[in-house]
Amino acid sequence: MTALRVAVVGAGPAGLYTADALLRKRPEAQVDVIDRLFAPYGLVRYGVAPDHQGTKAVTRVFDRLMGKGNPRFLGGVTLGRDVSLAELRARYHAVVLAIGCPADRPLGVPGEGLPGVHGSGAFVGWYNAHPDHAAAEVDLARVRRAVVIGNGNVAIDVARILSKTPAELAASDLADAARGAIGASGIGEIVIVGRRGPIEAGFTNAELAELGRLSAAAPMVDAADLPEGIGDVAEAERRMKEANLATLRAFAGADPASKPKRIRFLFHRAPVAFLGGDRLEGVRLRAPDGTEETLSCELAVTCIGYRAAPPADVPFDAGTGILPNSAGRVAPGLYAVGWARRGPSGVIPTNRADGIAVADLVLADLEAAMPPREGDIIGLLAGRGAGVVTWDDWTRTDKAEIAAAEGGAPRRKRLSVCPA
Repeated sequence: MTALRVAVVGAGPAGLYTADALLRKRPEAQVDVIDRLFAPYGLVRYGVAPDHQGTKAVTRVFDRLMGKGNPRFLGGVTLGRDVSLAELRARYHAVVLAIGCPADRPLGVPGEGLPGVHGSGAFVGWYNAHPDHAAAEVDLARVRRAVVIGNGNVAIDVARILSKTPAELAASDLADAARGAIGASGIGEIVIVGRRGPIEAGFTNAELAELGRLSAAAPMVDAADLPEGIGDVAEAERRMKEANLATLRAFAGADPASKPKRIRFLFHRAPVAFLGGDRLEGVRLRAPDGTEETLSCELAVTCIGYRAAPPADVPFDAGTGILPNSAGRVAPGLYAVGWARRGPSGVIPTNRADGIAVADLVLADLEAAMPPREGDIIGLLAGRGAGVVTWDDWTRTDKAEIAAAEGGAPRRKRLSVCPA
């Protein structure tokens, strides 16, 4: 029987957990993890907040997996540019797409394209040194008020990072440009705007409560916005929502003048337009009763979700923003996992369970004899002059980043692969 070959496109948690699950059950298989970036780890490296180093420690698990030589890491290889989906399918018995949801969902309101308005994917990518966004023009020098639109953990992350002092950010792996810009900014207030109320907010209490421990920023909530109880909610969500409400009540009772910066929660408001001439000057908000107000600001970050952005030859459902699939199966021999399969939700352990389930589906589909496949993809890429980044290449970059760190930071992120 032909040895099983599987390509996993995407070296984030979902892809790496899928590769691990495949090899645990079929150790003789050849699994290649392909990523368009030179560095692995996906959202762990480029999405998890740079001051949450404990969460990023999961990379040690992936290091042990990838250090064995199988799966192989093929970085710097872009699906749709260096190799087509059809060419992958001709060389592997199964192709698993773990390409995530890298594109920001637009609000679709006037003025969204003004300088000073950023989607959270781009903004988080900027402060996390993502190669796609590291050169983004983020001008914080003139910002006195920032508006963060959304009531999820990403909105909390953005508000917290913008509020922290240089000392609080010292032990993070914040991008150099962001470290300088945030440290020198004169932001005095950050307003977190939510379309719905505090009970419907999607942030977890650990993230929310962290705002109360900032050294220079005081969270503020209008007590009139807080209900007496959480009402009729699903039992699985009750504990989290009760904890959130208790934390918000504590914020409502705090002294906003106790610290130089404020983080203000504004519920039941929907943005209807961004205002300004050459740059953002304000955002118009609408309440449920139809009344509108204008909030002056020089920076706005929309944290309303993400969508997949696959190349043209990959099936895509524009309505849902993900790859059309049934439990992970997109087509015979083609699968989706992680955010590309289910949308931008869940935490890192969610992707582990997802990876195991999709790996089981792949192996169940391939129980019958497998036909021979075409040659190794390395030859194809070499013939096209594609510069493949190996795991050894990444390991050298990793060591160089750690060695370059200063002031208690865990690493100083590079924007390209380190020379040998």
